[in-house]
Amino acid sequence: MRHYVLGTAGHVDHGKTSLIKGLTGTDTDRLKEEKERGITIELGFASLVLPSGRTLGIVDVPGHEKFVRQMVAGAAGIDLVMLVIAADEGVMPQTREHLQICSLLGIRQGLVALTKVDLVEPDWLDMVRADIADYLEGTFLQDAPIVPVSAVKETGFGELLAAVDATAEKIDEKSDDGIFRLPVDRVFTMKGFGTVVTGTLISDRIRTGEDVVVLPAGIEARIRGLQVHNSTVEEAFSGQRTAINLQGVEKAVLHRGNVLVRPQTVRPTRRMDVFFQYLPSNTRKLKNRALVRLHTGTIEIMTRILLLDADEIAPGGVAFAQLLLTDDDVVVGADHFVLRSYSPVTTIGGGQILDPSAGKHKGQQKKVLQDLGILKDGSISEKISVILERSGADGASNRMLAFRLGVHVKKIRETLEKLYASREAILLSGDEAISLSASVYAGLEKMIHSKLADYHRKNPLKTGLSKEELKAALPPSVSSKLFNMLLTGQQKRNILTVDRDSVRLAEHTIELAGDDDALRQSLLSTYAQAGLAPPSLSEVIAGHKDQKGKAQTIVKLLIADGQLIKINEELVFSRQAMDKLRDDYQAQLLRDGTATPASFKELTGLSRKYIIPLMEYFDFSKLTVRVGDHRVLREKR
Repeated sequence: MRHYVLGTAGHVDHGKTSLIKGLTGTDTDRLKEEKERGITIELGFASLVLPSGRTLGIVDVPGHEKFVRQMVAGAAGIDLVMLVIAADEGVMPQTREHLQICSLLGIRQGLVALTKVDLVEPDWLDMVRADIADYLEGTFLQDAPIVPVSAVKETGFGELLAAVDATAEKIDEKSDDGIFRLPVDRVFTMKGFGTVVTGTLISDRIRTGEDVVVLPAGIEARIRGLQVHNSTVEEAFSGQRTAINLQGVEKAVLHRGNVLVRPQTVRPTRRMDVFFQYLPSNTRKLKNRALVRLHTGTIEIMTRILLLDADEIAPGGVAFAQLLLTDDDVVVGADHFVLRSYSPVTTIGGGQILDPSAGKHKGQQKKVLQDLGILKDGSISEKISVILERSGADGASNRMLAFRLGVHVKKIRETLEKLYASREAILLSGDEAISLSASVYAGLEKMIHSKLADYHRKNPLKTGLSKEELKAALPPSVSSKLFNMLLTGQQKRNILTVDRDSVRLAEHTIELAGDDDALRQSLLSTYAQAGLAPPSLSEVIAGHKDQKGKAQTIVKLLIADGQLIKINEELVFSRQAMDKLRDDYQAQLLRDGTATPASFKELTGLSRKYIIPLMEYFDFSKLTVRVGDHRVLREKR
């Protein structure tokens, strides 16, 4: 069965607490100061069994203007509101502000309890009801029942109970994002149990024995016990007022505003993109970068609002904006929020979070606004594509997409499969379920192609760029796995050629002409004439005084092309000389069976300077293998 939370709202001293006591028998004013002053200061809690058998959690909120912060905290997770209006006063300032807050938080069902009817005459009561109906026109309560009730005479409670039950029946099934969250509104200790936190479980479910993390501090704890409506349970569900006994954490490090989540599902943020509604009741325009008070869950945070498509917004206007927070907040995509002014403190607007982990927006304002429009009204696949693109080369896991969009991870997986099939997303890592935007992937391919083309243009005599240099030219977030995937993909499509540790464009060829070709011929002639006793590479390069750099490059090209054979850093031979030596050496080994440095010297007439490196080269090239102090043919062995 779906679980619901009812919250009270209304002006101070309009009888909210007395009404709850009359309905449930519970006095939600538990503080000594509340008893003495006769007003609610802190949140109060009760439960109510409806005629249909449903059990409602009830949050009683303060009505005084000084305690609107507590009221907003209490409204987190409310499914339906009971707007309490006293018949002798009618609609008052906090009536209006509380209703605005409920609307901004996305509450869409409720009713009106018209209290203190024993204090007014019937004619007055009819007039007040008419005024209330006029006031509610155009709000989510415009068709809500208005139920007269008197806590003093205990009249109207049956009708009110029936109206609450009927309203609960109308509540739409919420789409659960599958991310367990419990914004903490109370922290206390119980003898024999330890630390206990309470709040409304606003998504998913939780069981005794599970590990949780208290954000934003990142404190790890384990659930020792659960209570719902003062009854011990093994499992608590979305929509239930829940008390959680935490093991492994002290009361002193917890406070209202903390949020309990499962490990690695949500991360704190100080920057979020939002859709913002500026209330028509405001009397002045809201300037860009105004300092405001952000309310989400059970916390208030000082915040700057950056309007993304205007320098100011008039009363009643809407805008895409970015919120810059002074402290960490814990929210999920699609959550609602409320903004109140810095001073004097009044509710000025609110809206919905489009991306709880947004980056800075630099230029391309048109693209930013287009993406925000998609995050507000687009399909799930379109929203996923925007977040993947925003995630860049890092990509995003299924869990991260669920967190940033407020969509169940199962739906994320289903949608990604379609995006993979249409090549609109790339699966980077199946083990960690990390996906990459197809446009980001294509952009990285383009970046690689551009870097290589530029390298070839500046270095026409070099075969390719080292992998290390090429990767360093890409964003730091490009992992080795992604880099190799990019190279492999382009190599399969014959765009790139990867030669061991270097990369070149497949179309790249080296054509020497004029002075360059003359230098090539000179170098080949030098090594051809030297035979098996060439000068060192340093000496060869030094012999071309004004062309040392070019000579070095052309030698590398001739080695890569196989026209020269490099034995070590200083010894290079012509291909013809090495091919003849290989044939002669093989014939000697076939005749004698073994070879030693002495027999190799007899074959070549070379000094030890050349003999040892050459014999080691033929070992390395798998012609021979060393056995003790002599060599034998590898194939015969």
